[in-house]
Amino acid sequence: MGDDRGVAADKRGNKTVRDLVLSLVVLSAVVAVIYLFIPHNSKADPVKPVGYSVELGQARRDAPFKVAGPEGLGARWRATSVTYDGADPHKVSWHVGFVDPEQQYVAIEQSNGDPAAFISEVTLGAHRDGTRTVSAGGQVWERWTGKRYTALVRKEPGVTTIVLGTGPDSQLTQMAAALRERGGQ
Repeated sequence: MGDDRGVAADKRGNKTVRDLVLSLVVLSAVVAVIYLFIPHNSKADPVKPVGYSVELGQARRDAPFKVAGPEGLGARWRATSVTYDGADPHKVSWHVGFVDPEQQYVAIEQSNGDPAAFISEVTLGAHRDGTRTVSAGGQVWERWTGKRYTALVRKEPGVTTIVLGTGPDSQLTQMAAALRERGGQ
């Protein structure tokens, strides 16, 4: 009897390489079809604006505090996220996030929950910037800084309001000045 192990190994090795090449050809064809027929525009604006008036109206009807919403911001301020959570009456929260004209993130956050926990959570651990304050919209705001966000914080009985973001202080101040509080029970 002869030794056929070398012959079997050659055939199996060639088949594996051939299968690999065929798989690459098929995969390349699928990628080409996807590229050609799926719309893509590298120059399109990546920001997908959302409307927030329905949620703002609901929050102003349901929340146990006056809900802050911006008025009079230019069209270049685009809302990108909005949430209202009234499931726990002791921890109601309102959020609306924007991309400002300088392509930076600015958000409004409100809650009637524990102020210290709420501030830490939404500012991602920012801390009070000494005794520095900012006046905006006829209100005095505490300035907070953190690794990710700068924030303007206003604590009142029953509600904490925060304007935070990655933008410069001027953008945060502009947002804070545009806030109008309405509703509440």
